[in-house]
Amino acid sequence: MTRDTEDDPPFRGEIRLVGIRRVSHGLGVPKRPGLSEDQEWRRDLRAYRLVLPPDAVFTHLTGARLLGWQLPRLPDAVPVFAAVTGDARRPRRHGLICSRLVERHPPTWRYGLPVDSAEEILLRASRDLGLLDVLILLESALRLGHIDHARMTILLASGRPGVRMLREAWRRATGKSDSGGETVLQAFHVVMDVPFRPQAEVRDGDGRLIATADIHVLGTSYLHEYDGEHHRRKDQQKVDLRRERGIAASSYVRKGFVLDDLLNHAVVVMHEIDTALDRPHDLGRVRRWRRMVDNSMYSEVGRSRVMNRWRRLGGIVDWSGSA
Repeated sequence: MTRDTEDDPPFRGEIRLVGIRRVSHGLGVPKRPGLSEDQEWRRDLRAYRLVLPPDAVFTHLTGARLLGWQLPRLPDAVPVFAAVTGDARRPRRHGLICSRLVERHPPTWRYGLPVDSAEEILLRASRDLGLLDVLILLESALRLGHIDHARMTILLASGRPGVRMLREAWRRATGKSDSGGETVLQAFHVVMDVPFRPQAEVRDGDGRLIATADIHVLGTSYLHEYDGEHHRRKDQQKVDLRRERGIAASSYVRKGFVLDDLLNHAVVVMHEIDTALDRPHDLGRVRRWRRMVDNSMYSEVGRSRVMNRWRRLGGIVDWSGSA
């Protein structure tokens, strides 16, 4: 039995005790030291279930997190997203945004919590988030094998809110990204009109596999890779150094990029790529990329836009009668 399922159930009602942690209005859980952030977050979800209809599911970013998907950069105060069926009431609580299910699918269960279908999670996220954010969610769902392609085809042919954004993300997705940062790197190359092969196998002259590179720029010997924080760990550095020695002994040239390069120094990176490809600079590409970033959670403007929307959707004026 994991600590997620120990017998300390959440409760409904306003109880002000030292040993109680308030989740939302009329919802609380007993305080328990030593739990991780994820464990405490799942306890909050169990508390919200006390005011949700029995057949409600968690969706949007809440469902994505429960399914273990890569997430874009998020602010601290992300609400809990749930969906109810038919004419079931939608409870109003601070920190909870509740929508209605159009189609009912059997839920997926994670940690004893009901989760919406992957396709619906993506559609609901597409109503709020930018293309870059949706791409990160979609690539992760594809990598984990959570997408039902037949259901996705039907969904993308519909006219439901959010489908245009999801359709564009589906068109751009490679299904070959191992992290959110790698997805950002791929998206950058698409906007910069750089043809590439993702997850490219690099072999030596004898055909032995040296490495699988994030991106191989087609027609060149350049390998472009995202250098995330995990590369700073000592155990990973040893692996990376052996790998880089193998690449250096081949005809390929590796170039590493961090998130700051892509988000804040796009002109410099574009200049490097254009020089390597021996092509003229086009500032229109940088402008398109900046618009994409500004509309995402990776910019202050994008985060403010989404948070304001969530505040409007979850706003409660009068608490009376809601306990």
